[in-house]
Parts: sequence; C-alpha cells; structure tokens
Amino acid sequence: MAKLTPMMEQYLKIHDQVKDAILFFRLGDFYEMFFDDAILASKELEITLTGRDCGLEERAPMCGVPYHSAETYIAKLIEKGYKVAICEQVEDPSEAKGIVRREITRIISPGTVIDGEMLDDNKNNYLLCIYYEDEQFGLGVTDISTGEFMVSEIQHSRSVLIDEIGKLNPSEIITNNSLYKNKELKNLIEEKLNIKINPYPNKYFNYKECEKKIKKHFHVYSLTSVDLDAYPIIVKAAGALIQYLEQTQKNALSHINQINRYAIEEYMLLDLSTRRNLELTETIRGKEKKGSLLWVIDKTLTSMGARLLRQWVEQPLLNKEQIQKRLDGVEEIYHDIVLRKELENLLKKVYDIQRLITRISYGNANARDLLSLKQSIGILPELKKILSKCNSALLKQIYDQLDTLEDIFSLINQGIIEDPPQTIKEGNIIKDGFNKEVDKYRDASRFGKQWIKKMEQEEKKKTGIKSLKIRFNKVFGYYIEVTKSNLHLVPDYFIRKQTLANSERYFTHELKEIEDKILGAEDKVVQLEYKIFQNIRERILSQIIRIQSSAKCIAFLDAIWSLATIAYENHYVKPVITNKDEIDIKEGRHPVVENMMDYSEFVPNDCKINCGNNRIMLITGPNMAGKSTYMRQVALIVLMAQIGSFVPAKQAKIGIVDRIFTRVGASDDLASGQSTFMVEMSEVSNILKNASKNSLVILDEIGRGTSTFDGLSIAWAVIEYINDKKYIGCKTLFATHYHELTVLEDQLEGVKNYSIAVKEENDNIVFLREIISGKTDQSYGIQVAKIAGLPDEVIKRSKEILNKLEFSDSNKKRFPHEKYLKTAITKERKEINTKNYNDNNHLTLFNYKYEEIIQKIKSLQLDRMTPIEIMNYMYKLQKNLKNE
Repeated sequence: MAKLTPMMEQYLKIHDQVKDAILFFRLGDFYEMFFDDAILASKELEITLTGRDCGLEERAPMCGVPYHSAETYIAKLIEKGYKVAICEQVEDPSEAKGIVRREITRIISPGTVIDGEMLDDNKNNYLLCIYYEDEQFGLGVTDISTGEFMVSEIQHSRSVLIDEIGKLNPSEIITNNSLYKNKELKNLIEEKLNIKINPYPNKYFNYKECEKKIKKHFHVYSLTSVDLDAYPIIVKAAGALIQYLEQTQKNALSHINQINRYAIEEYMLLDLSTRRNLELTETIRGKEKKGSLLWVIDKTLTSMGARLLRQWVEQPLLNKEQIQKRLDGVEEIYHDIVLRKELENLLKKVYDIQRLITRISYGNANARDLLSLKQSIGILPELKKILSKCNSALLKQIYDQLDTLEDIFSLINQGIIEDPPQTIKEGNIIKDGFNKEVDKYRDASRFGKQWIKKMEQEEKKKTGIKSLKIRFNKVFGYYIEVTKSNLHLVPDYFIRKQTLANSERYFTHELKEIEDKILGAEDKVVQLEYKIFQNIRERILSQIIRIQSSAKCIAFLDAIWSLATIAYENHYVKPVITNKDEIDIKEGRHPVVENMMDYSEFVPNDCKINCGNNRIMLITGPNMAGKSTYMRQVALIVLMAQIGSFVPAKQAKIGIVDRIFTRVGASDDLASGQSTFMVEMSEVSNILKNASKNSLVILDEIGRGTSTFDGLSIAWAVIEYINDKKYIGCKTLFATHYHELTVLEDQLEGVKNYSIAVKEENDNIVFLREIISGKTDQSYGIQVAKIAGLPDEVIKRSKEILNKLEFSDSNKKRFPHEKYLKTAITKERKEINTKNYNDNNHLTLFNYKYEEIIQKIKSLQLDRMTPIEIMNYMYKLQKNLKNE
C-alpha cells in the first residue's frame, strides 16, 4: 500500500498546527508549498504550479519561492488577507540523522506584520482583540511593529465600539465566540468597517490565565501595577491578545514592555461619517492622503512623528490644560526661526527608531540597521543642548525625558564598520580593534601570504638552501620542500613530514603556528563576527526601554515641529481655548481648500456661535456658493485647535466640544439595502441620539432625498429638536435650500439666518463666497446648471418652465402641498383648542400658514401684474383664510 514519504509526513504534521495559514516549508534555498496551499498560492502569486513525488500514486501539487525574496510574496498574500506560517530548518542538514528537523518559527497575519515592505511608514498597523460580554467590550490593541500596547473598555454602546474601531482602523480583529456568533453585531462591524472578524477560542479568554499572562509578560507582581485590577473585561482582552502574539510570533516580544490603559471619553469622539465627511486622513473619493487635513498639517520629518500626528488627528483632546500645553510648545517653535531650523536639520537625520528596535527584538536587524540606529541617536546630545534653552512646559518636559543614549552610540560606533554588507553571516561587519580574536584571524586572512613569503626568505638565508620552497596542499597543509641535493643543509629544527622521490618535505613549529592562523581564518572570523554582532544586538536590546523613551520624545517633538511649521507657512494663528460654550472665529479659512488654490484667492469668513441666543446658524444660498466648505472649515478649525494646532484664521476663540457630528452629501448603501435617504436619516438619527449640549453639529441639506413637503417637515422638526435645550441645545450649522425654514429665526430663540452672498450680472451669478447675516429666497439652480455646462437648449427650456410655474403659482398657490397643509392646519387648530396647547418653543403649522402668506405677498412682482390680477390674487388669499 502506498505510503507518504517521511518529508511529506513531516510537512502534513506541521501543517496541522496551522490549518488556517499557508505553510512556507523550507527546503534548501526555497520555501515550498504543497497540496491545497500550492494550488491557492500559485493562483494568488501567479507562480508556476508543479508537482513532487510524495509516496502516493499521484504527485503532490507544489509551488515555491526563493527564500531570499520571500518577503515580497508574503506581502502579497498578507495584503489579500491570508496568514502565512514560516517553517524553517532548525538543524544543520549536514549533521541531521535522517530527515532535517523543522519547526514553525513565526506566523504572519495582517495584524502581525513587522517587515518594512508590508507596512506604511507613516501609519500604525494595529491588531485588535475584542472581548464581548453582556454588551460590554474589552479592547486590547497592539502595533507589534512599534511595540505599542493599549487597552480600553466600552460600556453598552455598539455605536461607540464602531467609532473606536473606525478610529483604530485595525488590519486584523480577533474576538471571543460570544461576539463572533452574534450575527447582528458581527455583521454590523464587518459591513460597516469592511474588516473581517476572526474567532479566537474561548479558553484563551479565561480570566485567571489572562491575569498570569499579563503579569508575566509585563513583569509585574499584580494587576494594580498596570492599573487593571478593576477592569476584568480589559484583562480578558489583553491576556488573550498576549497569548495570540506568543502563538504567532514565537518570540519574547521584549519590545512590547508597557501597557497603556486609555479612556475613550478622554478624547473627542468622531463617528465614521464625520471622519469621512471632514476628510481627516484621506479623501472621500480617491481614498488618498492628498486633499485631506492630514496632508496639509503633516510636514513631519520622521515616520515616528508622522504616526503620532495621525493619532492626534484621529483623537483630539478634551483636556484644556493638555491642549494649551501643546499650543504653547507649537508657539515657541513658531516664533523662533533659528530653533525651527535647528530642529529640522537634526530631525531629518533620524530613522524609524521604533521599528528598528522591533527588528532588533526579533533578531532580524542587520549591521546596516544598527548604523541607522547609531545615526538616529547620534543627534540626541545636540538636540538636548538645543532644548535646554526652551521655555515652554512641553519642550522642557521633552528635554527632561530625553536620554542621549551615548553609551549605545559608542557601542555601535566602536563595533560596527561604516559600510557593512546586507547580510550578517558573510563577515566584514566588526571594526578592527574591537575584538582581539577577530583582529588575529583577520590579520591571518589578509597577511597570510605575506607571512609565508617572509618566512621562506628567512629560511633560505638561515640554511643557505637557495631552492627551498614553502608550499601548500589540502592534504598536508603548509610544508617546506628541500631537494635531495640539499638535504645535508637541513637544520635540526626541521621536522620531516613526507619523503618524495626527488625531495623531502618538512615543517617547523613556527610554520605550524602560521598555518593554524591562516587555515580556516576566513571561516572562523565570519563565525566569530556573527557571534560578536549578536552580542552587540543583545546589549542594545537590554536598553530597549531607554531607547523607546527617547524615540517617543523625538516623535512628539517632530509632531510639534510640523504643526509649528505649517502654522508659519500657512499664516495660522494660535487659538484661544476657553471654558465657554462658544466658537468665535474671525476670517476663518478652510485649511485644505486654500492649499489647493493661491492663498490670496480664498475668501475668509467669520463664525460666531454659542449655546445661548446664537445656537443654530441657518444658512441658505445656491449650490456651489460655498456653504459646505464654510461649515466644514468651522469643524476643521475646532478640531485643529483641540489637537493643539494653530488654525487658519485671523483670530479664534474655541470652547471645547466633546463631539463633532456631520451629515454632508448623499450616498447609498445598496449592499445593505439602504437608499440615499435611508442613509441620511440613519446618520441624522445617530446625531440626535448622541449629541450633547457641548457638541458641534454640521447638517447639510437635510430632507432633500424625499418629497418636498416630507423633507421640509423633517428638517423643520430636526431644527426644533436640536435647538431645544431640554433635548440638545448645541452649536449647529444647518445649510438648506428650504427657504421656508428661514421663518424660524422669528419663532425660535437661538436660530439665526445667514446666507452666502451672490452677485447677479445680467443672466449670470457670481459667487462671492461670503457669509452674511440674513436669508435668501432664491436657489439660482438654473444659473448653477448653466455654470455646470448643461446644454443651452436645456437651460433655455428650464427658464421657460420656471416662468410658467412662477406665473401659475402667483395666480394660484405658491406652496405645492397647500391642500395637504390645510388639512394639517385644521387638525392642529383643533388640537390647540381641545388641549389648550401654548408652547412657544415650537412653531405651529398654523403660524407657518400666515408666514407663508406674508412671504407670498412679499414675492409678488407687482410691476408685472395688472391691477385686476393683483385684486384676484388677494381675493383668493382672503377666501382661503375664510375657508380655514
């Protein structure tokens, strides 16, 4: 009966340990894949599928990739969402008795990538573990490429969970079975965020086991030491995450040495819609950095600073003191051009220390990585000297915490040569003078031939044998050859080694010593250099906490430098952070839009809004006039202020907001069966349920996705609800084309009308991009359509139809749903009479009807009407009122 070969049995046995991964099985200079893995990998990697005898009648499908270029292929598989298990030969094939022993040395998944080719230098690569129980969520988050490890919890709020996951944007999520089997919650996460959830066995979430893992990994006696004793759901998430890392990385993970618990409520909450609409880190359409807020403010010089600045944009601060501290640090660099230039010259020499340290921790760092680390920390003494002259609390704090790491610099500087090879197993990586043994072997390798030639000359002179030769062969090594005619001149210290027909071969003790030095010197020096390099690497790793601390200081300083630089280049001002519920911006600008055009072309605008008598800015005006840009710029200025950035304005007073909500633009969610209007209403619902009096709400064209009357009614009710302090009462910018809503200024305290100034020239309009007090009653839709390039025939016909409609409306009824409105008014009047309803905080439809009539009268074009037309029109209005 056919039987599998021993190697194939070994392969299948190892593959059973990682059934959910593609196994890269090391065979000589290749990683091979077999059976289903080979079929899958050949398709995904577009490599040739072959076969191999496996002991069965049919050959096993096989494909492979060279081990020295495996990273490229692994990156492709990881990008497609697969896991890859690396199986290495863990013994020398020449010493193996039977089949070479192999083991899985690492499992690579989207969230456990550390190799540079698979990572975005300026973005964290998070792995998220969620423990779910009774609508409580414990979160464990790590970026193993940088060593960050964070934990938090969320109580009874799926929406906050979604927003937090959206903020982290993890590459991989693992959960306990309770969440994975909850189809509603699982689908909500996967569909909303487009991230697949992977189940992790419940046994790894056992509290006691998780507690042990946390204490062991972080070297603490109790959970109190890491502030987790009162957070059991966090302990389960963090402990399970550590176990997952142990199983996949097969590494001590010494670079993950601190656990940071953060409270989600410490930061401004931004939901997915707001992040998308404000284009914080990427644009809506192209998903590109260019055109986003981050693109404008990220002038960082290091990858560490870029990642940190992105985190700041994703989670603005709520603590006034922390915001002020950042602003003061930015201000000092902003005003000191010499300081700004000195910092720039130093920071641009710094490599990604955080990820270099990870490579050292994994044992993957080569000599060039150590030189990059040396160059990076080499600037620290000068950097500390510069910071010693700074006055702001933040820069002083960085100065105090910055370790110059001169001992690490000296170790690398003395030990590693300046231009080492890419690999660490070829030698020529340790400097002369660092190790005596290396020097000895290196001298033997370099000067061996010179030593032999010199000895040969000396022996000729001492013995008088002019034909004496020192030769070498692989069997006897080095020997002295003397012809038989000269044997009588051979001295006593020559020791016979071999007799030939015409000569004798000898050696001396001195020659033997030289031979020992020369023979195998190159191999020995390579092995010794590798051991010394490993020792240097371990000595660096023993100081990892110090190095990581200085790396954080550099990242923080780089982020602050970037904010100061863009403030200087873009004419930003330092905002005043107040404890009042106010936003008072003078000549504010949109940071992205103005960067897309000439600075002088952008029209700045003011914004003065509070939670008192100016809660809601009701903004009317035509499309393309700049309403959306204006509202977004207000939101972005507030957000920038709360990350500690200067803002694009002449002056700004910002009262801290707890959340920014936006409902801007139209989009479908067809995959889940939701129309544009349903998506709009879902987002509005989220805002009304979660906004507080300290929030900032941006609403653009609410109700436009349905019929006019329905949309107007919804928009009307939303304004009332937000404006009412017993519900929300927060600062709101509300743009609309429902001009009927402008009557709310007279009916609701807190609502103020604003519009976009437009200049009419003949049949064309010019957008002045200026926000002014007051309302507008025209949409200029046809003019905008003309600007957009609609055919002249369409524009002409539109005007004809509009004129007919307006004329008909002026003779009949202006509001298209008057009949329906009459019924509603009658019904409401009855309710008022029966219930004695007298709530001045809500505008009734009855009041609205009179306002409508007033607006109709105001809109009459008397110069185009005959006296009889005017009389007939007024008669109809009077008759309508009597009928009601």
